[in-house]
Amino acid sequence: MQASILAKYGEARLPRYTSYPTAPRFSAAVGAGAYGDWLGNLPASDPVSLYLHIPFCRSMCWYCGCHTTITRQDHPILDYLGVLREEIGMVAARVSDRLPVGEVHFGGGTPTIISPAEFLALMALMREHFVFSDMTGIAVEIDPRGLTAEMARALGAAGVSRASLGVQSFDPVVQKAINRIQSEKQTAEATDRLRAAGIGGINFDLIYGLPHQTVQSCVDTANAAIAMLPDRLAVFGYAHIPTFKKHQRMIDETALPDAAARNEQARAIAETLVAADYRQIGLDHFALPGDDLVRAQEAGRLRRNFQGYTTDNCDTLIGFGASAIGRMKNGYVQNEVAPGLYAQQIAAGRLATAKGYHLTEEDRVRAEIIERLMCDFSADIPAICKAHGFEPSRLLGGNGKLAELERDGVLEVTDGMVRVSQDHRFVVRAVAAAFDAYLEQSNRTHSKAA
Repeated sequence: MQASILAKYGEARLPRYTSYPTAPRFSAAVGAGAYGDWLGNLPASDPVSLYLHIPFCRSMCWYCGCHTTITRQDHPILDYLGVLREEIGMVAARVSDRLPVGEVHFGGGTPTIISPAEFLALMALMREHFVFSDMTGIAVEIDPRGLTAEMARALGAAGVSRASLGVQSFDPVVQKAINRIQSEKQTAEATDRLRAAGIGGINFDLIYGLPHQTVQSCVDTANAAIAMLPDRLAVFGYAHIPTFKKHQRMIDETALPDAAARNEQARAIAETLVAADYRQIGLDHFALPGDDLVRAQEAGRLRRNFQGYTTDNCDTLIGFGASAIGRMKNGYVQNEVAPGLYAQQIAAGRLATAKGYHLTEEDRVRAEIIERLMCDFSADIPAICKAHGFEPSRLLGGNGKLAELERDGVLEVTDGMVRVSQDHRFVVRAVAAAFDAYLEQSNRTHSKAA
């Protein structure tokens, strides 16, 4: 039965549902003017999350799906940081007061490509414009290959509480095939440096579905990671989209595993981590007992955002930097993707918003249903609809995708409560897609672009 479900739903190209609607729905209809208005209306007492995008790396990993630029020189990075500081001041000037901060996330690219002094200066600027507290969580994505002891100490001094290290795979054959050579020793040394600097929360990112990857190499990588005792692990499936990410054309497509093999790899990693006493969080995260993610899942408070599963419950996310996405109660905004265009907007004294999306009440209902499905593998449709003053029959009645999933045994619907089968949680994104009103339109957009 599981094989037939995998054959039917496993190959579908579906969103990760870190937002709803997803980014393909964003348009220039929402621009800098709307974003400025939304910023001006933010309640001064409500905590916000901040995201800062550093779009630079020293070399290109061929599997990468992020917005990044390769540079061996420092001057493009320094120029970019100058623009980023201007944007921070510009955004802060548009809000009514210094806003309290719940979470900060530095993403990339490679955020630790900037110098220790520049990182400390950037954090000092953020503290000037926003209110930080002892409870503010600060997370940074890290390439262990370039993390110096000095940078680790700077991260600790800046108050970083969580570091996410890119591991992907320790198999040297896989590493060569994706242009990312990284030893276990490098990763362990980076982990030790971070802990010595007082950064207690360590996350590893692993990837399955890479070229030449096998179930055994996935298990070996998981065991090597476990030996370093990270608090959390995020395990993602490689998304091969060479039409959009041209560097992925360097990957040998004939060496990529098929859907059945990918599922077997994901399951093997999950079983290895669970056997080592990690708790599975949602679809693809794992955490040690007692971790905040585990407590949030047990209490039904787990959330999902652009970084994946999280305990961040802030309604507002302010994004800084090229390609950065922000989320407001009104909707989403995204900055210009190209660093040059982003810099031009800021230099002209304008917010760098290139596109966005204005949420409707129906969008909010669907977004909450999708988030609960992705986090809890269940959703009480009538209860969620009632909270929004929405009629549940509009989502359940005539929902052919949902009915088909129920006939296939993927889920059951009882009095409007949707529950995903324990055995078929690996296709939960297909269940979420049954409540996505825009998926077919987004797929058509991608097809035209291709």
